[in-house]
Amino acid sequence: MTTAPGRPAPLGAHWDGAGVNFAIAAPSATRVDLCLFEAPEAERARDTVEVAARAGDVWHVYLPGVAPGQLYGYRVHGPRNPDDGQRFDASKILLDPYAAAIGRPFRWHPSLFSRDGDGDRLAPIDSAPFAPLAAVIDPAFDWGGDRPPRTPWHETTIYELHVKGFTALHAGVDPALRGTYLGLASDAAIAHLLALGVTAVELLPVHAHADEESLVGRGLTNYWGYNTLACFAPSARLAAARRPGDVVREFKTMVKRLHAAGLEVILDVVYNHTAEGDHTGPTVSWRGIDNASYYRLQPDRRARYQDFTGCGNTVNSTAAIARQMILDSLRYWVIEMHVDGFRFDLASALARGRDAFDRASPFFAAIADDPVLTAVKLIAEPWDATGSGYQVGNFPPPWSEWNGRYRDAVRRFWRGDRGMLPELATRIAGSSDLYADDRLPSASINFVTSHDGFTLADLVAYEQKHNLANGEDNRDGESNNLSWNCGVEGPTADRAILDLRERQQRNFIATLFVSQGVPMLSGGDEVGRTQQGNNNAYCHDSPLSWTPWDVAESARRLHAFVARLIALRRAHPALRRQTFLNGEAPLRDVRWLRPEGGEFNGDHWDDGDRQTIGVLLDGTAISETDRGMPVTDDSLLLLFNAAADDVPFALPLLAPGSTWTLVVDTAHPEVESYAVPAAATLTLVARSVAVLIGKPDKTGTIDYGFDRVDGYDQVRG
Repeated sequence: MTTAPGRPAPLGAHWDGAGVNFAIAAPSATRVDLCLFEAPEAERARDTVEVAARAGDVWHVYLPGVAPGQLYGYRVHGPRNPDDGQRFDASKILLDPYAAAIGRPFRWHPSLFSRDGDGDRLAPIDSAPFAPLAAVIDPAFDWGGDRPPRTPWHETTIYELHVKGFTALHAGVDPALRGTYLGLASDAAIAHLLALGVTAVELLPVHAHADEESLVGRGLTNYWGYNTLACFAPSARLAAARRPGDVVREFKTMVKRLHAAGLEVILDVVYNHTAEGDHTGPTVSWRGIDNASYYRLQPDRRARYQDFTGCGNTVNSTAAIARQMILDSLRYWVIEMHVDGFRFDLASALARGRDAFDRASPFFAAIADDPVLTAVKLIAEPWDATGSGYQVGNFPPPWSEWNGRYRDAVRRFWRGDRGMLPELATRIAGSSDLYADDRLPSASINFVTSHDGFTLADLVAYEQKHNLANGEDNRDGESNNLSWNCGVEGPTADRAILDLRERQQRNFIATLFVSQGVPMLSGGDEVGRTQQGNNNAYCHDSPLSWTPWDVAESARRLHAFVARLIALRRAHPALRRQTFLNGEAPLRDVRWLRPEGGEFNGDHWDDGDRQTIGVLLDGTAISETDRGMPVTDDSLLLLFNAAADDVPFALPLLAPGSTWTLVVDTAHPEVESYAVPAAATLTLVARSVAVLIGKPDKTGTIDYGFDRVDGYDQVRG
């Protein structure tokens, strides 16, 4: 076969119309062979080409006449010395870490392994018939006038979904497209998202991934996809297309259609570990290319991996080769695939220095210096599988974070835990204790539920996890669920309990969408999606995990309620502040009110038996701008009652002749609005939320009576 030296950059396989340039970084290799396969079912390579040219760490070759669709892999030669961290094995066909498409999927077979039981001795079995293969693609795509929506953080509402699960059961989607990228891009799917009012979809992992061997043995799959096999290639499992290049084009088509609807696309990405697992795992890519560079190894036992992820290995983001791969992958998805941001799974594992979490780590520094990546949304899951990895509030600008402390505080409050008002107030005010030093309220991604854990419907219906179907004797999944279920688990309950569960779902939704920060809704919660108490359904690609669309009337009512809350948020800048709330004079834009009248002071905050609070947001006092225009708003009164009894709440005074308008009452969701006289007492039903709006007078101000008399207590006292 005719060859030429080619170029060392860019890494991967790139077609120029006349041939393909192949480049792979393998710093410690002694030889690299490129293997070309005729078809996915081929048991051996049609041609093997020695990659003779080398520039530094990169081996490269150009093959004239090779075209898109070509399947390929590598054999990488070098020392096999596990004690020194290297695990080269030329009997293994290796997947290009920069593969843009997968031409043959991962299949478990003994030939993939380069070890015996202790993981240290070579078992030279050729993996050519079974190893996953990359495919060369033609990247051309007509993006037309595609433009990223660039939704400002403070106007963002995120909807987390699984590409397959979202449309797998949707009757309005073409059956051939259900559960695919094109299914998500269908008119019916987009209509649902727009009717809700969300601005961004956050997709569970779409990178090509492998199912763990243990799952395959139990007849299950890694449905969620948190087991990366190739971080440039979109998963073919989620495509209607069958040819590798068409899978890439289908993904691009999805992004283009979502953008046309004004929806941003955020990817949940898994760079913290790979599908190769621990030292007993298969050799399919990075392990055989340069194990000691791509992975964190135990300093005193380099034949073993540091495992901060709970998945057997941790990618070594302090090493230049691994860090470059991560950044190149991120840039690829932004530049070539047009995505709008990323949520980083177990981000603390990537942000470690030599061992501990480091705000000044090379990973953070590299992203901060990249103009492409700093222009998109960056969200951290700010923990890993270790206790020291829990770093909520510690990521640097411009990162936002999944606020696990928000989730836990809101759940505890509505569960009825004592002493929760101080933390609840902090969380719904934007978590300034975590982010005020160098970030904005938008650093807090607020959520009550996510893919990981109970669904919203299950959170209020199950006290214990029910994960037996996972095949792990119910040992997997989070045990500290902070759930609430009226003492009766599951679907069997009387009407009163069912009504209370539905109200609790509305309480969670209302709390989420009136909180400062960026709300994230877990897909399907708006229609009562249940996993029958399974709080770790990662391995179920079935109706257990899919979003139901043939839903009961109660689910339709919940959907309408969620849409109302999102619309309320979008209509009121006071609910989506760009600066933190200020409770100090002279610019007091928030007051914390007691139901009996008056404001909270230290003694009231310390009263652990209090479970009711009012939050008065003065919309006329917002001291910020949006797109250069001053921001003002109506004032809002948010009332939260987690008590088991009804509580009368004394409303603040308004200017003479003004009234409060109640726009949300989770105890009476069918009532959309009605006027409440100023200085009235509103009965808050047990375990409920109410939201009221106060209009400014013709001078543009609201007089609550705080300054007209000596203290609000005297007005109410």
